[in-house]
Amino acid sequence: MFTAAGFEKTFEYIQLFKEGLICTVALSLFTVIFGFIFALVLSTMRLSDIRPFRFLAIDKEGRELEDGFPAMLGRFNPISFIATVYVEVFRATPMLVQLFIMYYVVLADVQFPEIKILGFIRADRFIPGVVALSMNSAAYLSEIIRAGIQSIDGGQTEAARSLGLSQFETMRYIILPQAIKNILPPIANEFVTIIKESSICYTIGVQEIMYAVSATKGATYRIAEPLVVATVVYFCLTFPTSKIIAYCERRMRRGDKR
Repeated sequence: MFTAAGFEKTFEYIQLFKEGLICTVALSLFTVIFGFIFALVLSTMRLSDIRPFRFLAIDKEGRELEDGFPAMLGRFNPISFIATVYVEVFRATPMLVQLFIMYYVVLADVQFPEIKILGFIRADRFIPGVVALSMNSAAYLSEIIRAGIQSIDGGQTEAARSLGLSQFETMRYIILPQAIKNILPPIANEFVTIIKESSICYTIGVQEIMYAVSATKGATYRIAEPLVVATVVYFCLTFPTSKIIAYCERRMRRGDKR
C-alpha cells in the first residue's frame, strides 16, 4: 500500500533519483551514438557484394552457374554472413544475458580506470553497460539503416555511377543523405526504447534510475513509493521525447508534400 509516510521517506533520497536520471540520459546518449556507428558498419557489411569464390561458379563459357554446390559457393559472401549472424544472434537472445556475458565474461579481466564520471557514475560499471547496450542496439539499428538504404531508388545509384562517382562516393553523397532522412524517426524511437531498456543495467551496479529504487528500498524498507517515483521519472523522460519525435515526423512529411 502507498502511504504519505512512505513517500516522505522516499523523497529523502530524491538526490539518488536525480543522479539516476542523469546517468540514464548519459547511458542512452552514448548507446545511441556508438550503436549508430556500429550499425552503419553492420549495414554496410550486409549490403556488400564481396564474393571471393565467385570464380568457382563460372563455367568454361564464362556464364555464371545457377544451380549446384559451386553456384552456392560462388554466391557466398563471408562479410555479409558474419554481419547477418551477429544481427540474428543479438536480436534472438535476451538483453540481460548479453549484459551479463559482457560484464562477467568478456570484460571481466579488463582494468577500467577507477574514476567516477560526473562525481558519482562508476566508470567500471558504466562502460560495460554502454558496450552491451550499444552492441544490442546496433543489431536493431543496422536493420533500420539497411531498410532505409534499400528504399532509395536504384536508378539514382546507376546515374551516380554513370557520372563517374565511385561506390563510396555514391553512398556518401547520394544514398546516405536521403536514407538518413527516412530513418531518423525510427532511430529517434530507438532512443526512447534505450531509455527504458537501460534500466536493466542496475543489475551490474550502474547508478541509473532503478539503482536508485533499489538503494532507496534498502534504506527505507519501502518498494511501492520508490517504484512510483521511478515511473514518473521515466514518463517525464520518454513522453516529451516521443512527442518531439512525432512533431519532427510531421514536419518532415510536410516538407515532402511541397
